[in-house]
Amino acid sequence: MCAIAGILGLGAPLDEGEAHLARAMAAAMSHRGPDGDGFFFDARVALAHRRLSLLDLSPRGAQPMLACGRASAIVYNGETTNHRELAARHRLEGLRTRTDTEVLARLYDRLGADFVRELNGMFAIGVYDAAASTALLARDPFGQRPLFYMLKPGRLYFASEIKAFLSLPSFGGALDLRALHDFFSLAYVPGQSTPFSEIRELDGGCLLEADLRSGRVETRRYHRIRYEPDPAMTEEDAAALTRQALSAAAARHARADAPVGYTLSGGVDTSALVALAREREPRADLHTFSIRMDEPSFDETAHQRRMVEFARTTHHEVVVTPREVLDNLERHVAFMDEPSGDGAALPTFLMSRRARPLVKALVSGEGGDEVFNAYETHRAHRAREFYRRWTTPGLRRALTRAAAALPSSYAKLSPDFLLKRFTSGAEHDAARAHFHWRRVLDESEKRALLPGLGAQPDTAELFEDAYRSLDFPDPLDRLSWIDLRLYLIGDLMVKNDRMLMAHSVEGRYPMLDMELFEVCRRVPGALRVRGLDGRRVQKRALRGIVPDAVLRRKNMGLEMPHSRWFLGPLRPAAERYFARKSVEKTGLLDHAALDALWRQHLSGRRDNGRALWCALIFLIWLDLFVYERSWRRYAGSA
Repeated sequence: MCAIAGILGLGAPLDEGEAHLARAMAAAMSHRGPDGDGFFFDARVALAHRRLSLLDLSPRGAQPMLACGRASAIVYNGETTNHRELAARHRLEGLRTRTDTEVLARLYDRLGADFVRELNGMFAIGVYDAAASTALLARDPFGQRPLFYMLKPGRLYFASEIKAFLSLPSFGGALDLRALHDFFSLAYVPGQSTPFSEIRELDGGCLLEADLRSGRVETRRYHRIRYEPDPAMTEEDAAALTRQALSAAAARHARADAPVGYTLSGGVDTSALVALAREREPRADLHTFSIRMDEPSFDETAHQRRMVEFARTTHHEVVVTPREVLDNLERHVAFMDEPSGDGAALPTFLMSRRARPLVKALVSGEGGDEVFNAYETHRAHRAREFYRRWTTPGLRRALTRAAAALPSSYAKLSPDFLLKRFTSGAEHDAARAHFHWRRVLDESEKRALLPGLGAQPDTAELFEDAYRSLDFPDPLDRLSWIDLRLYLIGDLMVKNDRMLMAHSVEGRYPMLDMELFEVCRRVPGALRVRGLDGRRVQKRALRGIVPDAVLRRKNMGLEMPHSRWFLGPLRPAAERYFARKSVEKTGLLDHAALDALWRQHLSGRRDNGRALWCALIFLIWLDLFVYERSWRRYAGSA
């Protein structure tokens, strides 16, 4: 895991001053690579790198890595988990290092741009081909590693984080109003958008190719996520294939020449990875790291400790309290770079800070909920079909009104919250229902809260357009695709990458292994979710590996109890940011509408915790990255 940055001359040569700009871009991301830096410059490109060394810790693994073939120079951020297998398959002899970087450079020499189709793992890559006067940028299919770019006349700038662009003379700073509009529906910025209209994110599974002579730039997709279920597959077959693929994926993701630890939520995914690690290494000193919320309905400690006892790990518990949240509010936003309303972001920031003195990488279960259909929304989709078939419209309207009248308890996945969301969302078609169950604010609420954004398309259209564009017969496959392409890449991978790398910790995600996904995408939806039972195949695959008590657990997910904390310890900070002066200076938010959401929440009439958390994070982000540009004050002291 590292930071990459660069400037490409598109039809016009670079000057010496731009060499310094590329170095400055990388320096802004020094937290991503504390183990060294490197630089390459000629008239066409300037490439910079910050290294976090996990494979071949010697200086031989430094980047930019120069090659004698077509790949004149390569910068790379990530882990190609099948690089050993690729070296053997392609008979790459005479390798000088044990790094995956050298394997990628050699594969480019053999295969050209198509080399990315062979990679399994997580990556953002820049390759400079001096002989052809071309450059290539590529990102892994699930967007596990970030890659941003900014296109200007005669120049293309790229980097691992948004903050690398902010000091460039050509950066104007205009906001992307559509992206911010979508943020208040989703709690993340979706797709290739960023909060800044000039900066785009290369989509997962895409290549950007630049002809440095003509200045032509083209982006194309090299990988498409497709569900192609095998109707002959039985549950027994699916479980056996899943078990084999998951075990192999977990082993590949554990490879490193530096210490590796494991996150442990107590749920099925992280428990499976810890159990498999213990099975592979019966005597190893395994370090596990858990987050404990200082609020009973959000606390998973009992499940975590059950797995610690089962796997005999050296365990580290990170307690998240309101005090810790207040102390790290601005700091975690400074590393996030963009507004994120994900309530797991700040706890992940605290966990990686605790882990860094002991390990350089954390193996995480992220992605398992998407791949194995564990979300409440997936089960709600099945329940919606039954609900609409066996109830009349009049009865459903009555049930929706009754649920809406229930007082808010502010507990984790409380019955009142689930009933309100399900009954109101079930009235929509499959795509809009899926959006409704995930959304923060509806369109009318956003128009009232954000008059400064002007008229913007309905965010639900992102889900509906994606749903209609797919030809998968099973609606569950379409919804799974939406979660992988929008939520996983736009929210979960952003949260994990920025919050772990804030403390120079690499995240590894075996559940997103491509060979494992090749198995899962062929499992029929009726086997993945049977009735209201999610994770069915995964749980069967893990019998005998993970304790039965873990497999019987209800899916919970990491989240902060900000709804409840807003009533007490977070209230002074929230009211400071929600003050009229702070809100009105944005020119985007309406103070009266925000205050109405706040008063409604305090009264218990409605749980507006997610919306208020998004508003709070947005106001902090504006201060750090737009008004005061003070992010360095916090990002320099993680």
